[in-house]
Amino acid sequence: MASSSNDATPTTLFDLLNNSLLLRTITPHLPVASLFALARVSKSFFDLITNSPDAFRYLDLSAVRSAAAPSHKPLDSGAITWRAERMDEALTEDEFYSGPLRGIFSKLQRRNLLKNVYTLVLDGLSVPADLVREIIAEDRFNVRILSIRECTHLNERKLMQVLKYAVRPTRPSGSPRLKGLYVFGSKDPSPFTDAIPKPQRSPPRTPENIGGVMASQGAQIGAEWNQKSSEALNTALARSEHKWYQTAGRVLHRRPSPEWAETLKACEGIIYFDAVLCRGPRHDIETAYTQGSTPHPKSFLGPAVANVALGPTGCQSCHSCPEGPAIFGKSPATHLPLLSPPPLCSSTVQAAQRPSSVPGSPPPILIARCEECLRGRWCERCNKWWDEDCYFGSTSSNAAAMTLTAMQQAEQLQSITNENGQPSKNIKVHMGLCTAQCLVGEMMAGAGSAGMWG
Repeated sequence: MASSSNDATPTTLFDLLNNSLLLRTITPHLPVASLFALARVSKSFFDLITNSPDAFRYLDLSAVRSAAAPSHKPLDSGAITWRAERMDEALTEDEFYSGPLRGIFSKLQRRNLLKNVYTLVLDGLSVPADLVREIIAEDRFNVRILSIRECTHLNERKLMQVLKYAVRPTRPSGSPRLKGLYVFGSKDPSPFTDAIPKPQRSPPRTPENIGGVMASQGAQIGAEWNQKSSEALNTALARSEHKWYQTAGRVLHRRPSPEWAETLKACEGIIYFDAVLCRGPRHDIETAYTQGSTPHPKSFLGPAVANVALGPTGCQSCHSCPEGPAIFGKSPATHLPLLSPPPLCSSTVQAAQRPSSVPGSPPPILIARCEECLRGRWCERCNKWWDEDCYFGSTSSNAAAMTLTAMQQAEQLQSITNENGQPSKNIKVHMGLCTAQCLVGEMMAGAGSAGMWG
């Protein structure tokens, strides 16, 4: 006689996690401490967590307290702060600050877990360049995606040397294992430490915020909703929530140095980054002008990292760009940046570059340039821009205007206005603002006050 459905053994948590697909999907959402706490429940769970290659495939140490350096003070503090520590005289500063992470890596290696880590997130921790070299070069690591955004004690010049050496032409076959590096963007808020908002005190009542219409609570709420509406509209137009695909302007918290552009050029097609090289026509020796000593809107520029997202609409005149937009699935992978946050359930470059899009809509397009490419042709307020062929005006004069005094800027503005007091149609951008909308608004806002034109 067949047994009834009530006699069937219920599905347990162990049965669910014993499925490798479910284990790989669930464990990235758990803190490291919770994984080890689960492993201590029973021997079955211990074997499941420690022997499965999927439990620690994604490892985020940015929220682990023991992974942070104990102090940012100098090492030699009179033997007062560190009198309880036995420190070797030959210990270097990099070795000291990387000590917490090296200890964690040693424990994982002894438990045969380090080899299973394919995505490693170390954002905000103390990560010297020597430790990055070990992660890239040593056989005990199998990291494919590494995130070291906003890390401390990281010598960038030494890091660039490590990356260039890792991609050298004489490197061993199959190296480096690292395929993606997050280093330019801002770190993501940790879901484990930032989930509960901290109580905040009310701002002190000062003469600046006691009176005034804009200081009222209703005005602040309205401004917040306006910002949210603007972000929602921007996301809808770009068909993606990632800032690289929106009209977001500057997307990197600081401008990368020219040395970083050379490093990205050397790593092209081998290691991918959370930024891309600018593909503007001025960076192509075949399309840029190289003759003459005076600055020209099409004069040649060396490699540069793109840090301005221009959105999907393209140039305000032709609604395109000379180099062509980058589209996921159609353009080469070298034209696409790694998107934040790093993928949870996959450790491939393709998964890190795939943008989220509105269902049923075509894939979003990416147009990104460096600031030098856009000098004098990009409005820093509304992010409108004109390409090299559609812009009429002098880029060099716009660049020189940025260094003038307020009186000199006002005089120069009068020289480019017509008899009606409006800026000339040939001049589309002046002092970083578009003459059609933002510059006029700035003039009206500053008239008769201590503003820009007061």
